Amino acid sequence: MAQEHRDTAPGTEAHPATHPGLPAAGRDSGLLGKRIAGYLVEEEIGRGGMAVVYRAFDVRLERTVALKLLAPELARNDTFRKRFAHESRVAAAIDHPHIVPVFEAGETEGVLYIAMRYVPGQDLRALLDREGPLEPVAAGRIAAQVASALDAAHAHDLVHRDVKPGNILVAEGTDRDHPEHVYLTDFGLTKKSLSLTGFTTVGQFVGTLDYVAPEQISGKPVDGRCDVYSLGCVVFETLTGVPPFRRDDDMALLWAHQYDPPPPLSEERKGLPEAADGIFARALAKAPEERYGTCLEFVAELRAALERGERTRSPYRGGSEERPVSPPPEPPEWARPVFKSLGA
Repeated sequence: MAQEHRDTAPGTEAHPATHPGLPAAGRDSGLLGKRIAGYLVEEEIGRGGMAVVYRAFDVRLERTVALKLLAPELARNDTFRKRFAHESRVAAAIDHPHIVPVFEAGETEGVLYIAMRYVPGQDLRALLDREGPLEPVAAGRIAAQVASALDAAHAHDLVHRDVKPGNILVAEGTDRDHPEHVYLTDFGLTKKSLSLTGFTTVGQFVGTLDYVAPEQISGKPVDGRCDVYSLGCVVFETLTGVPPFRRDDDMALLWAHQYDPPPPLSEERKGLPEAADGIFARALAKAPEERYGTCLEFVAELRAALERGERTRSPYRGGSEERPVSPPPEPPEWARPVFKSLGA
């Protein structure tokens, strides 16, 4: 299956966008069949306002890669180029099974590029659009893999800042116990780098509106706890089919992230345990210090609550529902005189 990358550059929406320095969406870019820095461009597989992603063939090592080309003016900004080089090295150094490996990052003919592992499958956005809310067990498995990736990045002082379904790739797993293998992508171009270049303006921020943390909106310093918030929004959507905050316009949505309490999970989807409501309230707390300290801590508590809820709802598993009691069978013919003497 061809990879359905929805890999977007920071600060872009998930839908296709155009940029003066990039080929127009939906058109032949003129790069297909061309060789760029040792990679033979084969097919466009995703785009955002500041980057286009292609499936390409690594001529030197004879493997397929995902090749991201950044908008040309980014390469002309010295601040961005330096941070891009540094943070690409940091991202490439993270060896984690749930982070898309970065093979190479560099510059060729005035264009910055990143070569990453090509992951066959689809992203979580496409999965949710097709299937709707996931079963709690599946949602928990996916959340745990993303949380592990984020915590590994945070251990390297790398904050993602744009955790969203489009940046979570879902590939085929290895067996029945691991039906999917999840990768987190879009570490190669960090959002802090973009904001320092002047390519964001007053009143704008990097991140996707449905999942952006309050401190990102207000321009305050961020750390790994902003990813805890975004992951909480994503997991909420995997369980209910909708993000926690939905408003008629962008300004109302930004206000909700900053000031409105999240809706109870158990009210958005019947059958989910009320214990999960408090877990999401903490993950989506407005103040970072009131959230979970790590992504795995949040997901571990949530999965435990979901599993307890499953046991409570399911009969014959020690939950609140008792096994139906069937009437005893009639005694055999030869035993009836005995039961009769006992007054039965």
